[in-house]
Amino acid sequence: MLFVLVGMFTGTARADSITFSLNVPNSQISGYPGPYANVTVDLTGTTTADVTFQGLSNYLLGGAQSADLNVNASSFTATGFGWTGGGSSTSLSDTGSGTVDGFGIFNLTLKDFDGFPDAVKSLTFTLTDTSGTWSSASNVLTLNSDNYSAAAHIFVPNADGSAALATGYAAGRQNVPEPATLFLIGSGLVVLALFRKSFREKIIN
Repeated sequence: MLFVLVGMFTGTARADSITFSLNVPNSQISGYPGPYANVTVDLTGTTTADVTFQGLSNYLLGGAQSADLNVNASSFTATGFGWTGGGSSTSLSDTGSGTVDGFGIFNLTLKDFDGFPDAVKSLTFTLTDTSGTWSSASNVLTLNSDNYSAAAHIFVPNADGSAALATGYAAGRQNVPEPATLFLIGSGLVVLALFRKSFREKIIN
């Protein structure tokens, strides 16, 4: 039994990361099935986090509000923009806060240079909290007044990818996962309780 307990508390440490989907469409793309994109937040330090927006299926991200986040910080920077796909004029920039159609105000909005020709399959950047610290990946973002933590401008390409059938916005809320350490501790306590019960039954019998 001791071997089982030791096994419960050992294992490979996992990076502090969360991933959630943008699965709520506005009316312009509601006829196309979600989820439309995933958002991953990797905490890389107490004040830094890498963020990735990944278009799902054949959906692309782009336009004036390519990616939108509600960052849990009173002041912060977004730097180190990168992307996959795109066109010859693709160029991401931070335009500050903005209102996303149907999903409220976000305090970070990233703009791509132009529309569909420069839309990307994924985009990445680094957030830096210049006003405090983040305790976990799930602490980097917070819900806006409409209860969304992220949104993106979605392009729905036609069959050959030469034009957009539709364009609109999709948003989502981050889930706060149970930390792996709490899971391991909880599992260990369950095993301890079972061991204690078994031991007591043997003494009584």
